[in-house]
Amino acid sequence: MDTTILKKLGLDDKEAKIYLTLLEYGAISVRGLAEVSLLNRGTTYDTLKRLQELGLVSYYYQEKKQRFVAEEPEKLLEILKKREQELKEVKNGIRDIIPELKSIQDKKDLKPVSKLYENRAGIKTILDDLLSSMETLPEKEREYYIYSSTQASADIHKAYSNFTQERIKKNIHVRSISLAQGGNLHGLDHRRWLGTDKDSATFILIYAEKCAFISRDSEGTPVGILVENKMIYETQKMIFLKLWDFLQ
Repeated sequence: MDTTILKKLGLDDKEAKIYLTLLEYGAISVRGLAEVSLLNRGTTYDTLKRLQELGLVSYYYQEKKQRFVAEEPEKLLEILKKREQELKEVKNGIRDIIPELKSIQDKKDLKPVSKLYENRAGIKTILDDLLSSMETLPEKEREYYIYSSTQASADIHKAYSNFTQERIKKNIHVRSISLAQGGNLHGLDHRRWLGTDKDSATFILIYAEKCAFISRDSEGTPVGILVENKMIYETQKMIFLKLWDFLQ
């Protein structure tokens, strides 16, 4: 029998083997169980104790000898239900301490943190971070800013083809300054043009106290650098908004 599902429930190989053996053989002693399962008695006994803690095994005495027996398989559903409740409590607990964890994070040194991401998977990671970061903000603050460029825009689309749909679904607005002509509006977005003829490959995103720079390396592979720093973010945002007003 495939024991994969039992392992997902938390049983290791020996525990799954002992439990299935008990289901097959019925009431049996530690010695007999060790023999049929090809495990030593010490390992068998320790495994039985663990299965008893889980509620999957019980025992009784017959002629002063201890006999072990597997509980009904429906017990597995009870274990799963208990795990689900525990996970729910953990989820609620984590949600409760997130503000405290954020306050600890905010006290860290202001030195910028930078991360390098490569290939389309790396670019998608940055875009996922943008969406999740913006989604945590109040709806009236869900706006970010970009300098767009043709080459990097193509890389971004290939990395995350439905990004715009996800952005709109989460009610996230964006202002875009295009370095060259072109580009369409899709919803919850505003665009102005710098009017340069230069074919820049760098795409800059300014969001949630972070700045991301998406470009290509010398071999043409998409790369992204994410800088996490409030002061850098505020400076880039200020420059962007001044340029935005200038381009009216």
